[in-house]
Amino acid sequence: MKIGMLTSGGDCQGLNAALRGVAKALYQEFGTAVTIYGIRDGYRGLIEGDYHPMEPQDFSDILTRGGTILGTSRQPFKTMQQAEENEATKLEKMLDTCRRARFDCLVILGGNGTHKTANLLSEHGIPVVTLPKTIDNDLWGTQVTFGFQSAMNIAVEVIDSIHSTAFSHSRVFIVEIMGHKAGWLTLHAGIASGADVIVIPEIPYDARAIAAAIQQRAREGKRFSIVAVAEGAISREEAAMSKKDFKAARAAMPYPSISYRLADELQKITSQEIRVTIPGHFQRGGAPCAADRLLCTRLGVAAAELIREGKFGNMVAVQNDRIVPVPLKEVAGRLKTVPVDGELVHAARELGLCMGD
Repeated sequence: MKIGMLTSGGDCQGLNAALRGVAKALYQEFGTAVTIYGIRDGYRGLIEGDYHPMEPQDFSDILTRGGTILGTSRQPFKTMQQAEENEATKLEKMLDTCRRARFDCLVILGGNGTHKTANLLSEHGIPVVTLPKTIDNDLWGTQVTFGFQSAMNIAVEVIDSIHSTAFSHSRVFIVEIMGHKAGWLTLHAGIASGADVIVIPEIPYDARAIAAAIQQRAREGKRFSIVAVAEGAISREEAAMSKKDFKAARAAMPYPSISYRLADELQKITSQEIRVTIPGHFQRGGAPCAADRLLCTRLGVAAAELIREGKFGNMVAVQNDRIVPVPLKEVAGRLKTVPVDGELVHAARELGLCMGD
């Protein structure tokens, strides 16, 4: 049996732990009858035929290692079926690599874009099993993705550390958390760290409402305020724009990120001193937390079981705290966003947190 494995898209904690889980379970089941091939740098390696056989020892001592031993890259889904002059499409090249390598299954670890391409390969007859990876936790079909818990822990640690300096200087601090289209990371980290305002993409913000919340805290004798903002946050005015106008407005925005624009807006309204902190890729880095190590191991074992049973075209997912297979066709192209009337948003409001609106 020949198994090809790749990690695609942005890196995060737990990729190596998940690779290890799949490999150890396969070796346990098939022994020397299975050969695992590492495909370098995600779909790029599959496109270019850049893969190599791996040994059991390659998967030793990687449970706690951050990043990915296979490397990764971003290959936009929209380019997969576009042909360059006198060349095959990326999809055709990937299919050719699979045929020449005679892979019995591709194990693919990735997020939303990765799963669209994985489903495309599956639709063209390639046996595929996937694992859900993204710190954004926005992949449809699973209640949690690996990498999310580790990134949340880092975001919480950043906001925790900001509290003392915010108190000392009586400042308003905006902490920008990763998440372009979904606010799961910002919402969880904001609540867990005691942020006073949480701004997520699903709830367009009104700077005046945020300013009012900050000013109310000041009237109550509070020396500081912490505002947790998702990098994909949008204003009410932007929410009313067409997609074309929104892109044009953002392209013309003179600020390096949405947090700096919000800081400027709030400073003009409140006259308070405001600082911005952006932990950025720190949130993706370092060793996976214990919860992610456990999750990756469970998902890896489940993926190996699907391979053994020949149940291809599925993603291993968490539903009702159980690991289950979910058809790729149900996952591809669907985004899991924060329900604005959900339990967690309700809990935040009941605590008196401002949600930006």
